Amino acid sequence: MTPKQKIKRQALLTMAHHDYERRLHLHAFSKVRDHATGEDLVQETFLKTWYYLVKGGKIDVMKAFLYHVLNNLIIDEYRKHKTVSLDVLIEKGLEPNVGHSEKFFDILDGKATLSLIQRLPQKYQKVVYMRYMQDLSLKEISLITGQSKNAIAVQIHRGLEKLRLLYNAS
Repeated sequence: MTPKQKIKRQALLTMAHHDYERRLHLHAFSKVRDHATGEDLVQETFLKTWYYLVKGGKIDVMKAFLYHVLNNLIIDEYRKHKTVSLDVLIEKGLEPNVGHSEKFFDILDGKATLSLIQRLPQKYQKVVYMRYMQDLSLKEISLITGQSKNAIAVQIHRGLEKLRLLYNAS
């Protein structure tokens, strides 16, 4: 590249920077919602454009080219796996869970409840098991048992009442 071409390309990029920088910042901020990241993306846009011009690339419409490069950088920014410091999360109010006691107690309660379901009368045991252990809908249970959805709902309600009594008694 001759010195004259270099000066011409510098002038082209300087003019583009002067004309489009502010609008590119606004566009970047509207997409990433962070001023610092938006500024970085705009600066990288002009840097990539400069490298393209130095390699001898030809740009027909500078504004369209700049927005195209910026949009690609924004997409790349979205695709990045963002790591967040534990300190930052704690400052924002997140408290890390030290133990898994709640999950452990949920598992134990689930096993206890399953054993209590087996102590229900057969009429309630079957529908409560289908509803909460097999996660079937009222319609599916009614198709399996041949009873109406209303009858199934009443049996489940009564079964849950008996299950609560058994659970509180143990």
